[in-house]
Amino acid sequence: MERALARRTLLAGAAAAGAGIAWGTGGRAVAEGRGLPLGQAAVDAEVARRERGLVELRRDLHRHPEAPGQEQRTAGVVARELRAAGLTVTTGLGGHGVFGVLRGSRPGRTVAYRADMDAVPPEGIIGGGSAVAHACGHDIHTTVAIGVAQVLARLRRQWEGTVVFLFQPAEEALAGARALIDAGVLERPRVQEIHALHCGPFPVGQFAVTPGYGLPGQDHAEVSVSGPDAPEAARRLAAEIGALATVTPPQTPAELERMVADVQTPDGPLARFVAVRAKAQETGAQEAKVSVSYRCWPQERYVEVREDIRRLAKAYPGAGVTFPAEPFPAMVCPEGETRTLAHHLRRTLGRDAVTELHAAFPFNGEDFALYLDRIPGTYTFLGVRAPGTPLTAGYPHYAGFTPDERAIGVGVRAMAGWLARRTRGA
Repeated sequence: MERALARRTLLAGAAAAGAGIAWGTGGRAVAEGRGLPLGQAAVDAEVARRERGLVELRRDLHRHPEAPGQEQRTAGVVARELRAAGLTVTTGLGGHGVFGVLRGSRPGRTVAYRADMDAVPPEGIIGGGSAVAHACGHDIHTTVAIGVAQVLARLRRQWEGTVVFLFQPAEEALAGARALIDAGVLERPRVQEIHALHCGPFPVGQFAVTPGYGLPGQDHAEVSVSGPDAPEAARRLAAEIGALATVTPPQTPAELERMVADVQTPDGPLARFVAVRAKAQETGAQEAKVSVSYRCWPQERYVEVREDIRRLAKAYPGAGVTFPAEPFPAMVCPEGETRTLAHHLRRTLGRDAVTELHAAFPFNGEDFALYLDRIPGTYTFLGVRAPGTPLTAGYPHYAGFTPDERAIGVGVRAMAGWLARRTRGA
């Protein structure tokens, strides 16, 4: 399979379902600059030259997955590649975070690009996993970011401003973004906006933008129940809380396809939702508890759902409800910046290269939300589904997740041009 993917990756001008993958042309003079404003042809030439090496880099990362908070080897590889490209690099931020700074030829705006480095623990793999694995595509994200840094470093005489690269640990644990922010990565130098890609179940060569949408946050509750029938009462209460859900995880390929179609449907069934998991557990002879985890959209519904949980628990004498923390915030992508990115991608890659999401995936979260709570930016899904493969091959966290490696070059091509555009001074 790996050999077949490599062959597909290296076929110049190969067509992908839903969008064409084609490289612009450019000779050595174009790639090296000559002091002209950075054009897409120069980016394309650099990406085409580096693509084979980037695929090999991704495969190396894929063979060495590291759990959230344990990304020591991955961080070392990232730091090595960034330093070789000429970036100023700081390591050990927020755990194993890597911070790289690349300055263009003239002063301009400061823009950040974030990639997450950790792999998925076995319990996070849908369909079952026996070990930590890159089942979410963070090895793709990391490789794309390194590729963008290499291309922009090579062409630095042709763009202005500063790009800050954030290689983040512990995204799967929703802890890495906060750790990097607390370490001051948005203040040194002062970042004005931030961007990211994430693998998505769309045709390779296509991007999915999310203006005004993104991914839901998450809230937790604990309900204690006491009395002689506490275990049975807890089971009933768990069922009642679970019934608050308006959407349930897809159980069949057809249901998964339907969900992906629904997020692309304006005013569709996922424009508003509540997704709930409630589990009863006996804790003593006359004691039990219900552990609740839920996501909702829009995030203002947290207030409503919390009241519903309290109301249901109130019917059980002796029941007590606690919410251990404030809800983790939803990631909401600014509409203006996202539409500007969509226009850039269509102009650069073709009209069919972009699809728009009109809802959030109900069962996924992202700590990129914490960056967007502080500064504007974009978060875009990079299509990684190869033609003729099942949807699970391109859907992160599924055991059969097998992204098409051609997406690496597509992502680098798109993001290098985009970041160079965003760093331009006023």
